Amino acid sequence: MKFLHLSDLHIGKSVNGFSMLEEQRHAFEQIITYIKTERPNAVIIAGDVYDRTVPGVEAVRLFDDFLTELSKTSVSVLLISGNHDSPERLNYASRLLSDKNIFMRGAFDGTLQKVVLNDEYGEVNFWLLPFIKPAYLHGMFDGRKIESYGDAVTAVIETADIDYSLRNVLVSHQFFTKAGLTPFRSDSELNPVGGLDAIDCTLIDNFDYVALGHLHKAQKIGDEHIRYAGSPVKYSFSELWHEKSFTVVELKEKGGINIAAVPLEPLHNMREIKGELEQLISDEVSSLADKNDYLRVILTDEEEIIDPMGKIRGVYPNVMTIDFENSRTSVDISEITANLKHTEQLTPCDLFGEFFLDLNGSAMSEEQEKIIRDIFDEKTEDEQ
Repeated sequence: MKFLHLSDLHIGKSVNGFSMLEEQRHAFEQIITYIKTERPNAVIIAGDVYDRTVPGVEAVRLFDDFLTELSKTSVSVLLISGNHDSPERLNYASRLLSDKNIFMRGAFDGTLQKVVLNDEYGEVNFWLLPFIKPAYLHGMFDGRKIESYGDAVTAVIETADIDYSLRNVLVSHQFFTKAGLTPFRSDSELNPVGGLDAIDCTLIDNFDYVALGHLHKAQKIGDEHIRYAGSPVKYSFSELWHEKSFTVVELKEKGGINIAAVPLEPLHNMREIKGELEQLISDEVSSLADKNDYLRVILTDEEEIIDPMGKIRGVYPNVMTIDFENSRTSVDISEITANLKHTEQLTPCDLFGEFFLDLNGSAMSEEQEKIIRDIFDEKTEDEQ
């Protein structure tokens, strides 16, 4: 059984005001080309299909194009919602799409959905677990006390009928960690305060492969078979040195597995340049790499510069940010910057949740959270 592991597409995302739709389309075209050439059995998309719960028209159209091209290859598609997605929207037409071998699991209904695919060695069970919070499971598991993310996932897995003597693959968008290891995180991810969403990966160790989403850098967590695929596109300058890829997994007989990363080439790379303005815009420097790359520019000029963005974009049209590093800007503002970045990553619902917590000293109830979410979703729909 050969399958691709993707995650964190974040279709429709903008980075510093620049739409990433064409970058995403370019990545999807490479994935489709690989599938047509290598003919895997399945494609896994482990959550965060969209960047917003109410995606824009162009984002929906791009995902539709991607799914349509996947369906033409006769590959099975297994997809779950992530913390950025609207579970209900991803569930739409899921029963109809399953007839086309597109299995979408948006909202969790109390059972761990199983999709069975076959190869020369027999059955492979794919278990689809969309992103869940403890509050989502209220009333679903009688007698169980579910207060943490670990409690929630434990309840789901322990009540599922999983035969570990067979080959099993878990698809999940939860944040799994391992004691003593610090995963690589990015500024473009939503990071709950205090790591409250972290779950010990020993809970899922018995699966033959675990296809995770949520973290934007491709990496293993503990053992080789528990992996984050990472995002296909760079979504922040903290991902500057990431080598974007998708993961190819080949399951053989029980216990046999091969894992490889296939690199994805960006349409425009993301990089950083540093120096004085006149030096950076000179032909000597600007000709060293693609001028259309997405850039963070650090200017070291001591004198004041009139319209630095206009001048630098005259040579590099896709400059995203300009920072200054000189004797006048040597004040340490790292803490302020960190707080701003954290705030910028939060959705309106998350911001309201933090405001409610600061004001009342306790988190919103499940009912209050649903009311606020519905209000923001309705407001966003009105603005479309």
